[in-house]
Amino acid sequence: MVISKQQCQTALRRLKRLLAARYPEAVKTPEWGGFEYRLEENFPTLLNHLLELYGHHFDFYYHLERLLEIMADAWLERPPDWKSVDAMREADPSWYQSGHLIGAMAYVDLFSDDLKGLQDRIPYLKELGIAYLHLMPLYKSPDGDDDGGYAVSSYREVDAQLGTTEDLIELASELRRQGISLVLDFVFNHTSDEHEWALKAREGDEAYQDYYLMFHNRAEVDEYQQHLRAIFPDERPGNFTYLNRLRKWVWTTFHTYQWDLNYRNPEVFNAMAGEMLYLANCGVEILRMDAVPFIWKQKGTSCENLPEAHTLIEAYNAISRIVAPSMVFKSEAIVAPDEIKKYISTDQCQISYNPLLMALLWDGLATRNAKLLRHSMEKRFDIPNGCAWINYVRSHDDIGWGFDNDDAHEIGLDPHSHRRFLTQFYVGNHEASFAEGALFQEDPNTGDARVCGTTASLCGLGRALDLNDEAEIELAIRRILLIHGVTFTIGGIPLIYLGEEIGMLNDSSYKQEVDKEDDERWLHRPQFDWAKADLRAESGSVEQRIYEGFLKLSQLRFNNAALARGDTEIIDPGNDHVFGYFRTLPEQSILCLANFSDREQIVPAPRLRQLGLKKVLTDIIAGQTVIANKVLRMEPHQFMVLLRQGGG
Repeated sequence: MVISKQQCQTALRRLKRLLAARYPEAVKTPEWGGFEYRLEENFPTLLNHLLELYGHHFDFYYHLERLLEIMADAWLERPPDWKSVDAMREADPSWYQSGHLIGAMAYVDLFSDDLKGLQDRIPYLKELGIAYLHLMPLYKSPDGDDDGGYAVSSYREVDAQLGTTEDLIELASELRRQGISLVLDFVFNHTSDEHEWALKAREGDEAYQDYYLMFHNRAEVDEYQQHLRAIFPDERPGNFTYLNRLRKWVWTTFHTYQWDLNYRNPEVFNAMAGEMLYLANCGVEILRMDAVPFIWKQKGTSCENLPEAHTLIEAYNAISRIVAPSMVFKSEAIVAPDEIKKYISTDQCQISYNPLLMALLWDGLATRNAKLLRHSMEKRFDIPNGCAWINYVRSHDDIGWGFDNDDAHEIGLDPHSHRRFLTQFYVGNHEASFAEGALFQEDPNTGDARVCGTTASLCGLGRALDLNDEAEIELAIRRILLIHGVTFTIGGIPLIYLGEEIGMLNDSSYKQEVDKEDDERWLHRPQFDWAKADLRAESGSVEQRIYEGFLKLSQLRFNNAALARGDTEIIDPGNDHVFGYFRTLPEQSILCLANFSDREQIVPAPRLRQLGLKKVLTDIIAGQTVIANKVLRMEPHQFMVLLRQGGG
């Protein structure tokens, strides 16, 4: 449904009168003017998106009125300090593109025991240069199976073992004072089966059953299922769970205890808008939009990446711009590369994980070759102005080989056999492997699988330490710093999974815990080892060598404008083992080169001349002058940052 500008203005005038009657004292305050101004600016966008999703509902305008009340309540409850941040962010809308924004992520209990303890760890984060802290889901969730916190039982309650909501609010305020933005997850595709809404649905309340996707008829379930892929194929078949008591099937994309929400119901949209704004008022500055491809379902489709999913996110984005304009969205879409980019815009998710870069960095280490990495990044690295990639090496999740099949074909690779090679390589089943990873969710029908393991273990550090082989230890450290060198300098926000900076290894102790033993991802989610972190101050230790490398990368971003906001141009350095790119501003140009081979490689000097570089270069990573008369020589797994003044 499309309405005219005049119809939109008429609807807004009527709604403003309703709000004035509902909040007679608030509308007299100067603060209300700010809310009303942003409402007028963003209402046409919001209304059109809601009409597209829900315009066919007979009670559409009732739900619209209710939504505006939710928004007005959230604005009135928004703390003054966060309204101040709103004003600052509106004055600098691309604040998240600052070179000073270096990210870290962690589970609260694994990093600092609880939220109060995390405040004591802020100096460590500041030492690393962290200005973006993503805390893994800390909401109330079921005991036992909770998918690492992604089965949410209440968005307004903190897991009691981690603290209280008041602790979270206090932490967010302290982080802001220290210049660190808080990032939390918005798990909005599903709730846990212990959420209040789910419990009421189990009790037979049909209004709450309509909050979820429930079906009486198995035949209808089968109509959907024939087009769906299984997310955890070795755990259970299909995407639905039978509820004996209700004699209904409920949609469960991920786990049986995670019930998918029914966004065809405008009450669900409004309820989740309220939860989103509650988190914003707690002090969240970046909201990780979890599982965005799955949020809209349509029979006869894969129920992934549907147009309505984008419309839904755009509607939430408009709500955020009205009530909490300092908050931006980060998309979590681990899907085909072309689909990932469709979620990235200032109207949807301003920032996004870059799983393609992540997967191809690991590909480069395994193959000792950067050809697929270069080919894919040339085609797919650019994103709209005002947006930013989150570049990472590891996260809490597994590694999937999400490169584009056509990209592989175009450089002569069979994508299916290449994925099998990468999986076998990183679980240590290849003669050239240095890695110690674990297989995750192998699909017996397709042979597809993912990989688990910490960065250090996948880079061969554990094996090298076991062998007490100094040469292999050095290569492992170089691999760690090489791939992080790329994430820190290619453009976007680098994200560290805390523990990477001190070389933490796989932890198999999860196998002794009943609620974790079947989930190999806990292999790379060890308890943060503070004794190991203390070794970062011990000269020559493995921890010190890795940590100092991270500090150097942080300093590079702080001290070189081109690495902060420069344009990125992927280049062919004339050697397929070497990945290269320029970061350029009018006043500064930097060439980054990454040797993915464990042998010395050369970049031909004529190619450097073609790229506008002189014979004498400065590598600001090594702090050395490099003379390239005929060739530029790169040591095994060396990462170079070559500075050229004056742009060009």
